This record gives sequence, structure tokens and C-alpha cells, in this order.
Amino acid sequence: METVSIVLFLLLAVVVSGAVSRMIPLPIPAPLIQILLGGVIGLSTSYRVELDPELFLLLFLPPLLFLDGWRIPKDELLKDVPVVLELAFGLVLLTVIGMGFLIHWMIPAMPLAVAFALAAVVSPTDPIAVSAIAARVPIPKRMMHILEGESLLNDASGLVCLRFAVAAALTGSFSAGAAAASFVWVAGAGIVVGIAVTIAATRAKAWISRRYGEESGSQILVSLLIPFGSYLLAEHVHASGILAAVAAGVTMTFAEISRQAMAATRMRRNSVWDMIQFTLNGIIFVLLGEQLPGVLQGAAETVRITGHHNPLWLGVYVVAIVAGLAALRFGWVFLSLRLTLLRRGPGGIAPDMRSPDLRLIAAMSFAGVRGAITLAGVLTLPLTLNDGTPFPARDLAIFLAAGVIILSLVIASILLPMLLRDLKMPAEPSRQAEEDVARVAASEEAIRAIERAQHALAEQRGNADFYAAAGSRIMDLYRDRIESRSQGAKVAAEAKAQDRVERDLRLIGLKAERATVADMARDRRIGSSIAQKLIRELDLQEVRLRG
Repeated sequence: METVSIVLFLLLAVVVSGAVSRMIPLPIPAPLIQILLGGVIGLSTSYRVELDPELFLLLFLPPLLFLDGWRIPKDELLKDVPVVLELAFGLVLLTVIGMGFLIHWMIPAMPLAVAFALAAVVSPTDPIAVSAIAARVPIPKRMMHILEGESLLNDASGLVCLRFAVAAALTGSFSAGAAAASFVWVAGAGIVVGIAVTIAATRAKAWISRRYGEESGSQILVSLLIPFGSYLLAEHVHASGILAAVAAGVTMTFAEISRQAMAATRMRRNSVWDMIQFTLNGIIFVLLGEQLPGVLQGAAETVRITGHHNPLWLGVYVVAIVAGLAALRFGWVFLSLRLTLLRRGPGGIAPDMRSPDLRLIAAMSFAGVRGAITLAGVLTLPLTLNDGTPFPARDLAIFLAAGVIILSLVIASILLPMLLRDLKMPAEPSRQAEEDVARVAASEEAIRAIERAQHALAEQRGNADFYAAAGSRIMDLYRDRIESRSQGAKVAAEAKAQDRVERDLRLIGLKAERATVADMARDRRIGSSIAQKLIRELDLQEVRLRG
């Protein structure tokens, strides 16, 4: 009963945080509100969440990383893959080494292996937190794609580094050669497992759907089980479950293209995954706030071991770590962008972007906000060593990671909107021509399919004029689309403007239809089942128009 109450408290806090973040006029990100509400729960209730590190890792990380890999735009990621790889791997390695030594130098009571573990968990960035911060100031698409790609890959690289650091802390030894060989297996096998599980699962459900029909609930459940299955199987063969979940998500994109589910299944599945992402990210931040009072007490004890007695030293350590992370990121982003621009040569980029803008570099640097993955990683630190003694400085590591998350969110929420305002990114080629080609090709094939269908229906059932008139009305819509997309730029622009006006008018009509159906249901002129069916149809049309 107590466990159920705790879960309900956490879910309620997530719901309330979403409402409060929309009510407050100030650009305060939802994660900060969730941390505050978690702290209120931790201080005002008798319930306490006892976190099992392995269970926490299994419940939260696989679905979040799987979804990141599934939804990230692959073409946009490949366009800036050099910058993404430099940030996701080079910067992570630099952060683990540089910050590991810095933390150990500042806090001698924290063993070097634990310092490296803490540096590893603060290396990944969180684009969801960045999106929450910049909700009022749109992030340039290309910058967001780079941040998403970096986050996807540095989540995996940072957590793999954490794994080796924890192993060194548990065994008391570390071999670079053995670690390199182990990394090849851990990374390679994890990626292979993720790809194999996804392909096997999607092929199996596609085979069953073709022969016995498709049921949306089971299709959605399969997509939920894939990340957990990939993670558990990879961990069973001593590979990286984190990389397996990421690889499974990336593979899911391509598997779904070749084995399409029903439209209703895709819409319901997207809604389920949106809810899961919102809930898990929110619960992680609420848990952070709930754990802070107890962690603060344990961390203060650890600080006294280092020779200090004032808890304010905890704040000094957090500020120093955030400053070190910012300095490393600023320097690495500057070098990465400069080297990438130089490699592209004189004709590879617009002349006004030949040298990276310092404001762009600063925005990229402060956008490196730490979030859910950092907290999830640090909470997976073992409770004890192999000999049964408490894991050294665990509470201090958790508090410092939490402090880094909170301070980076606060700093970014203040500076990032100012830096992003009117920020110019390198020019991007228009994708409109590519979109027009796809729309024309799809419309032409639709016309051919309708013609074949109307001829077949006329032969089977007679009354050719009836089917010809029905098919003609539908084909005229496709011909209008082909004509508007095949003309010159001026005609295409006029057609797009007309499309926008038609969309707005259709949305107005849908709103009126929905209000009428609701009124009729309230007046008992139609039954509730009929009203629900009609409103569902109207909702689907509105989603299509707004998409």
C-alpha cells in the first residue's frame, strides 16, 4: 500500500508541475518545478523512496534512450555527423578525464575511480531540458538536431564510461588495455543485440499481422517490450544494455518503414510513447527532489571527512564542477566548429559563417544542460563494494550530480533565451523541392491505384458511371496537388498560401462540428457512443490538418 501511495504522489507531482510551468509567466523550466515539488514531498510526508540502483536503471533508461534513438531525425543527424561525433565522444572522454582529476583534486576523500564515475554521469546532456527552457524562444532546427544527436550518443558513451569507472571502484584496479578490449565487446555486442532484437520482433509481429490481422494493443505492447528485451539480453551476455537500447531505437525507424503498421496503431502508439516520455522524465526529476534532503545530510558528513565543516563547501564544489564543465564545453565546441568549417573548404559553407560566431558557441555551450540521464546514472552507483562496505562518497556524488543538474538548468534558463534570440545558424538548403517530388510521386501512384480499383469495381458490380464519377472526384484532388507542386515557384507559393487558408477554414468548420455534436449529446438527441465516434473522427481530421 505504501508503494502505491508513493507512486501516486510522484505521478501527481508530475501532473501538477506541468500545470504550474504553464501558469507561471516567467520562463522557469518544468524540471526545476518538478525538483521543487519532489523536495516538498520529501520534507512533508513520511514516505521515502528506497531506490534499487539496478532496478532504477532498468525501469527508466531503456525506454528513454530507445525513444530518443527512434525519433531522432536520421538525415539531419548524418548532415552534421562530424560535429555530433566530436561532441558525443571526444567531449565525453575529455570531460571524464579532465573533470575526474579535478573532482579528485578538490575532494581527496572521493577516490579517483568514484571521481571518474561522477565525471562520467555529468558528461551527458539533456535536450528535453533545453527544449523546456527555450519554449518561449525557438531553438534553430539545425542546432536542436545537433543537440539531439549529441545527447543520443553521449548518453551511451557517458554511461559506458560510468560502467568502467564503477568496475574500477569495485575491484580496486584498472587496466587500459583490458578496458579497451572490454569496450569493443561491450559496445559491439550491445549494438548487435539491439539491432537483432528489433528486427526479430518487428518481423515476427509483421508476419502475424499479415496472416491473422493486426491488433493495436499488442502492437503497442511489442514496441514497449523491445527496449527492455534488448537491454536485458545485452546485460545477460555482459554487453552494454544502454547501447542495445539506443541501437534498438535507431533500428526501429528503418524496420517500421518496411513493415508499416495500421494508421490507428501508429497514432495510438505515438500517444502512448509521448505519455511514457513525459511521465518518466518527470518522475526522475521529482525523485531527485525527494532524495535531496537525505542525500544532503549524508553529503554533509562526507564533506566533514575532507576537513571542512561548513555545508556551504557543497555549493563551492557544485559551482566549480559546473564552471569546469562549461569551460571544457566552450573550448571543445569552438575547436569542433572551427575544425569542421575548415574541413569543408571554401565552397562548403556560406561566406558569413566561415568563422564560428562566439554567440553561437556560447549558446551551444550553455545548451549542454544536464538532466534525467545524469540523475539516472548517478543513482545507479552501487550501495556497497564487493566486500560489503559502503560505496565511498556515494551520497556526495549523488548530491553533486543533483547540484550540477539544478545549477545548469538555472544558468541556462537565464542565459540561453538571450543567446538564442535572433541567432543565425549556417544556411541550410531548402527541402521544399524534395517534399514536392515526394508529394507528386505519391499522388500519381494514388491516381493509378484509384483507376485500377474503379475499373475492377465496375466489372464486378456493374454501373460503371457510378464508380467513374466517384473515382473522378477523388482523383481531381490528387491532380490539383500535382499541378500546384509541379508549377513554378510563384505558382507553388500561391498554392501553398491557398492550402493554408483552406486549412484554417477547415479547422474552423471542424470546431463548429465538434461543438454541435457536443451540444446534441448534452441535449440527449444522440447517444454517447455516437458522439464519441463522431468526435474521434473530427479529432483525427484536426490532427492531420495541424500536422
